Amino acid sequence: MRSTEGSPVTAAGWLRVALAFVVLNTLFTFENRWPGLGVRYMPRLSFELCLGLALLAGWVAWRGALSGRAATGLALGVVALVAVRYVDVTAPALMGRPVNVYWDGRHALDLIEVAARSWSWWHVAGAAVVLLLGAALLVAVARRAIGELARAMGSAALRRGSLGSTAALALCFAAYVPDQRDTRWFFSLPLAPTVWNQATLLAQVLWPGHGEAALGHGPAFDTDVQSLRDARGAADVVLLFAESYGAVTLDDPALDEALAPSRDRLRSALAASGRQVVSARVRAATFGGASWLSHASLLSGIAITDPARHQLLLTSERPTLVSHFARHGYRTVGWMPGIKRPWPEGAFYGFERFADDPRLGYQGPDIGYWRIPDQVAMALLHEQELSAPAATRRPVFAVFPTVSTHAPFEPLPMVLDEPLRAPPAEASGQSPDTGYAASLRYQFDWLARHLERTADSRQVLIVVGDHQPPGGVAGRDASWDVPVHVITSDPALARRFEALGFTPGLRPAPTALGAMHELTRWLLLAFDGRAEPH
Repeated sequence: MRSTEGSPVTAAGWLRVALAFVVLNTLFTFENRWPGLGVRYMPRLSFELCLGLALLAGWVAWRGALSGRAATGLALGVVALVAVRYVDVTAPALMGRPVNVYWDGRHALDLIEVAARSWSWWHVAGAAVVLLLGAALLVAVARRAIGELARAMGSAALRRGSLGSTAALALCFAAYVPDQRDTRWFFSLPLAPTVWNQATLLAQVLWPGHGEAALGHGPAFDTDVQSLRDARGAADVVLLFAESYGAVTLDDPALDEALAPSRDRLRSALAASGRQVVSARVRAATFGGASWLSHASLLSGIAITDPARHQLLLTSERPTLVSHFARHGYRTVGWMPGIKRPWPEGAFYGFERFADDPRLGYQGPDIGYWRIPDQVAMALLHEQELSAPAATRRPVFAVFPTVSTHAPFEPLPMVLDEPLRAPPAEASGQSPDTGYAASLRYQFDWLARHLERTADSRQVLIVVGDHQPPGGVAGRDASWDVPVHVITSDPALARRFEALGFTPGLRPAPTALGAMHELTRWLLLAFDGRAEPH
């Protein structure tokens, strides 16, 4: 095929043009092969590619043949858009929510490190090589396809046909009328809205342009009620955010059955220690990840459902459950085994003691990336903050986000009879079991051991799932519901939670009581004594 003005396009040339178009269109229109990392072909048109062809035809008519440097630059742009497309269609399958470039991007290296710690070095090296070779191959293929299309645009007839086709497709795309005429099935969902939305989000975070008022009203924290005002002799309160503990553990019959023996053990430990449990469901502020959004929503009583609102919260002076308990005489402790790096923004919460991974005092073997088993972290919290007689110290309000049930759910720790006893030097501390169900069995089993070991404690333990597991585990169209359990030896407190809609036992009602941030108000009502039984 020659590139001179008005030259004919041979049959072989038409075939190359068609193949080039199909290749580029496939790169812009693939969909996720749910529920994993794979992709599948989707017979749709890319609207952006059609517009790109029209622009290419105009460029060739104006400036002549496309240079090699320009073709390479366009190929790199194509690969960048392919990466955007991959993330755009894969994130909902894995996390049950759209990608957030600002927030997810900040933690991408951490997630890669988590995955890498579960692989051997040669797996990591192999994956890196495959990724680099794949990117280079994509650039080469895209450059070749763009070159074929640019050469074909030397034909005036093809240029006119390209412009006419693009105009017709634009009219077809614009002809969509909701509930009346749907022309979208011709086209793959365009990438432009995703790019625009992410750019808008970045602008909001970097240049908010609006103040604290954007967060809205929170609950009334400073109620003058005797039950919290006089903290002497009050029970310790531990708010435990259970990583990836979602309602799928109740709604999926196979998972429910797999967890039944561990739930029974936990139920027996509750009864043997003289405690009661009441449960409910709430809608998490996130799905499949970004646990801190649920943490911030519950601690602040404000719906923190995106990173922009989270950033606003951390720069505000809003009261939280932490400051509320502190004002009523409690010692506040942030028990954070999952935080391994400096977290200066955590100063917003104002914990009297903040203990991250290096400051928990863990002496055992590392269990995967997260290192410190939840059972041992809880035992250390009890030993360092909760074991002294209540009459000799202030009561403690501790916030403890767990880590052992974090994806990829391996390796998992063993449940220990004596969690603070130094293990033998040769012991790995790892369980042979892996997977989501095994991680939740570990959670229930170590909680049962903890309740048995602290049978004489008046501690109130609030277990809140922070979000559902990733979409590949939770299933298609899974809800955002998570379980909440309040474990206490105070019958009056249990009755107040029941008055708010909680049900006795470990199995909550099938309908969520409300959103995560609404749970804050219910906690305040129950602890302040205002939620009295009818």
